[in-house]
Amino acid sequence: MKKTISLALSMLLLIACNSNSSKGKRILPESSGNINYLSVVIDNGLWEGNIGENIREIFGAEVYGLPQQEPLFSMGQMPTKVFTGFATKNRTVLKVEKGKTAELRFIDDPFAKPQKLVLVRGMTDFEITSALKENAEKIIAAFKTTEIKEKQRRITKSLHKNNNIESALGLTIRFPSVYRIAKEEDNFFWLRRDTNKGGNMNLMIYEMPLNAISTGDDAINDIIRMRDSIGQTHIPGPIDGSYMITEEAYTPFFNSTIIDNKPALETRSTWEVKNAFMAGPFLNYIIEDKINQRLLVIEGFAFAPSIAKRDYMFELEAIMKSIKIK
Repeated sequence: MKKTISLALSMLLLIACNSNSSKGKRILPESSGNINYLSVVIDNGLWEGNIGENIREIFGAEVYGLPQQEPLFSMGQMPTKVFTGFATKNRTVLKVEKGKTAELRFIDDPFAKPQKLVLVRGMTDFEITSALKENAEKIIAAFKTTEIKEKQRRITKSLHKNNNIESALGLTIRFPSVYRIAKEEDNFFWLRRDTNKGGNMNLMIYEMPLNAISTGDDAINDIIRMRDSIGQTHIPGPIDGSYMITEEAYTPFFNSTIIDNKPALETRSTWEVKNAFMAGPFLNYIIEDKINQRLLVIEGFAFAPSIAKRDYMFELEAIMKSIKIK
């Protein structure tokens, strides 16, 4: 009997402690929405006018490196008065309010978790559009970071377990179990998965000497030569003598970035198959790994004829940005 009473008191104390520790904490519902979908909370008159035009121009801008035009974000507009209840749960929200003191705020998890809400206020159309234009890159980066993290979270639900990449290249990378290892030789890895539309998504991981890429304006030419050589060696086309190369007609987007807290070069453009009618987008990162005295190259490319490719490339980007070098 004494043991029963003691156990009951212990349970009551535990419940009380948990109750006290949760006081003051908001319990937020899970956010929702498709990847790269942006909720724009703005009254109809502003959406149909100059402010709305600027929003569509900024957040609906063309994604570079795709063979056809696709927007950075798919957008849905709703007036402020209907932004209640379930409508407040979307993961990324742009909220515009006119007639209030000029303000730009980045708010984390106001209605759901995870969530990024950017609030833009101004007394006039000019104040609002100026804030949007001046901070466009910063706002886009905040939304994109949120979406990358969400995509990576979804990927972790069903991870591919392959230890050869880790042991051969000294890194970890998280990719879904639906991918298969198409080629593994001489520290070169080719990962791919088939899509339900008859196409495929691909990842290449390999290493190069630390001095393989020039600095300055010549870097892009070295990158193209490097990936064309890799394509000829490792990525054959559908007929004898065909292989993947960089499409010459498309000017590459070239930029410096950070991957795994290390300097990296980012290249976006399109690929094609020499002597065959196949093409698609690619995203290439070259990471400067000074500790291991090498350049680590990771590239994603997709083949999806006649259908949208933005979300395919976004998945590949999320996978590549999960890389951790030992």
